[in-house]
Amino acid sequence: MSEQNKPNKQEKVGEVVSAKMQKTIVVAVTRKVAHPMYKRIVTKRKKFYAHDEAGQASVGDIVRIVEARPMSKLKRWTLAEVVRKGQQLAEAAV
Repeated sequence: MSEQNKPNKQEKVGEVVSAKMQKTIVVAVTRKVAHPMYKRIVTKRKKFYAHDEAGQASVGDIVRIVEARPMSKLKRWTLAEVVRKGQQLAEAAV
């Protein structure tokens, strides 16, 4: 396949809310939308399960995930990069 025929994969940026599973993280993506009737800005949040092969992401990190083939019942995304490391609880105590 040439570069022009490759489909564009979706990317999302969100915060890791769980990293307790092996090779899997849960990423919460938040967005602000106007309410259809009242036009008030509402925050919507959706969780995505993403594959983290190296286990480099931890809770509180801001990460970029990319659309991938289905790997399990819920997992359809892979970790592309860790945009910003979150604050660790051990560092905050010091």
